[in-house]
Amino acid sequence: MTELKKTPLYPLYKEFGAKTIDFGGWDMPVQFSGIKEEHEAVRKTAGIFDVSHMGEIIVKGEKSLEFLQKMMTNDFSRLKVGGALYTAMCYENGGVVDDLLVYKLNEEEYFLVVNAANTEKDFDWLNEHASEGVEVEDVSDQYALIAIQGPKAQTILQEMSKNADLNDIGFFKFRQDVDLDGAHALVSRTGYTGEDGFEIYCHKDDAEKLWRALLEIGKDEGIVPCGLGARDTLRFEAALPLYGQELSPEITPLEAGIGFAVKLNKEDDFIGKEALKKQKEQGVDRKIAGVEMIDRGIPRTGYRVFSDNKEIGHVTSGTQSPTLKKNIGLVLIGSDYIEDGNEVEIEVRKKRLKAKIIQTPFYKRPKK
Repeated sequence: MTELKKTPLYPLYKEFGAKTIDFGGWDMPVQFSGIKEEHEAVRKTAGIFDVSHMGEIIVKGEKSLEFLQKMMTNDFSRLKVGGALYTAMCYENGGVVDDLLVYKLNEEEYFLVVNAANTEKDFDWLNEHASEGVEVEDVSDQYALIAIQGPKAQTILQEMSKNADLNDIGFFKFRQDVDLDGAHALVSRTGYTGEDGFEIYCHKDDAEKLWRALLEIGKDEGIVPCGLGARDTLRFEAALPLYGQELSPEITPLEAGIGFAVKLNKEDDFIGKEALKKQKEQGVDRKIAGVEMIDRGIPRTGYRVFSDNKEIGHVTSGTQSPTLKKNIGLVLIGSDYIEDGNEVEIEVRKKRLKAKIIQTPFYKRPKK
């Protein structure tokens, strides 16, 4: 049996009451105090997550922009230093290698943040296509990544920041070399919860100190440590796709509803462009949609979806929403069936239960 990988924060898990699971080969906390409690804290106050299992890859060199334009579906030609873009990386058939964030560090250097289970695959894929003028380096083992999310995230993190006004870091923007009580980090206004918040990329040796400091400073604001369970329910309510469920080598970005990250009109050819162009022109046959159960039951990943006794797709993610207190799901079904209020059936334990199509995201954070 292969030993599970551990993040730099692993030694603290026991002290903070973590219950851990095998997550893609990593020994990760699924919860600390409880999924619902952690979920609620992020929606109302703040929570911190250890997401150091995510992969970090540097792409640099004089042809790095040209290379990213070829490899990614989004358009990096207008991305400025200090900005980040969400993108997909596709195969020739339009299926997804991975979805990721790309940070522009300087004119010839980019910082890619990829899904944990895909790090090796992504690195190999990038290397396979790299040519002269481009260098690809996996730097994952140098970093720890802490996410602080929720309405109080900025207030808490600002107390630690010695040289940066966090108001100056806009959505999908970042600052390098932020001094957080002596630990220097890249801080970006990004996250995977549907709330405001930041992701802190620090040296692995600074992770424990930062984790403790954030919990101490945020104590009066109600901050709690959060596990992957709450991370999943939060991202699900915000209808943010999860690789392996809403995105995969068999599911294209257009089917997954992330067409905003696919720039078919950019001049540069990218891998998968022709297939995606064709799919858009001919019409996308199936798409991700939201469902709410009418009958009692929870739509779980993999459950089959029917309409008039015809199988029309499957559930990609589903749970009882802690915020909305409703049983809801994301389904990949034929486009013809996607209309608000349209009734479908979901097979739950061999019984077909009624559900209706509803709009996504299920949750949007209140405007200030």
